[in-house]
Amino acid sequence: MKNTLTSIIALAALTLAVSPLAAQAQTAQGWSEPTAQVQALRAKADPKHGEAIFMPCESCHRKDAAGRSSGAYPRLAGQHFTVLVKQMLDISSGLRTNPKMQPYVEDHISKPEDMADVAAYLSALPIPPDRIGLGPGTTAAAGKTLFDRDCAICHGQSGEGDASKFYPMVAAQHYRYLLRELRLIRDGDRGNSNPDMVKVIKPYREADLEALADYMASLPPPKK
Repeated sequence: MKNTLTSIIALAALTLAVSPLAAQAQTAQGWSEPTAQVQALRAKADPKHGEAIFMPCESCHRKDAAGRSSGAYPRLAGQHFTVLVKQMLDISSGLRTNPKMQPYVEDHISKPEDMADVAAYLSALPIPPDRIGLGPGTTAAAGKTLFDRDCAICHGQSGEGDASKFYPMVAAQHYRYLLRELRLIRDGDRGNSNPDMVKVIKPYREADLEALADYMASLPPPKK
């Protein structure tokens, strides 16, 4: 199973910060994307089975997969299938550092087929209309300037992300979760980021990260 996961992950375009050795290994492979592999998983995915697998996750991510405004758990509902699969694969392999999730993924969702089923279920869920987890709002204007300059080229003008390139939807994500992950990326502690993103936010001050998270959390979820 590890070999299967590794072979898929080795082709993936990473979306958040990596260690120097991992970055070199991925760059050497051209940051290619496992489009064919992921689409094959998607074609066979069973969202009903994914719903059953996700049930134990509801205690943390909530029944509607809206996550927690505390930032401890992200909103998963409506996130791109490819992004969800990739992050579960990266956590399972240890490429993404996530001590809370790794044991659970390894024990409960260890097969790529199960990950695809869960991702199919979550990606089809409607994004909850209640806007929990907003930032202070006072720095969103400054955050928009940073986002338009540095982030929109990958994550889209509306924060919708890009499923084909494994760029996550950041619109309507929880402020505290975004801020935490931005810090991890900047400091090189998340473990699976696109090196281009690391270069962009490496110089960011804390106030910049707060403003960027404030703006992204304020973006309305894109209509599907």
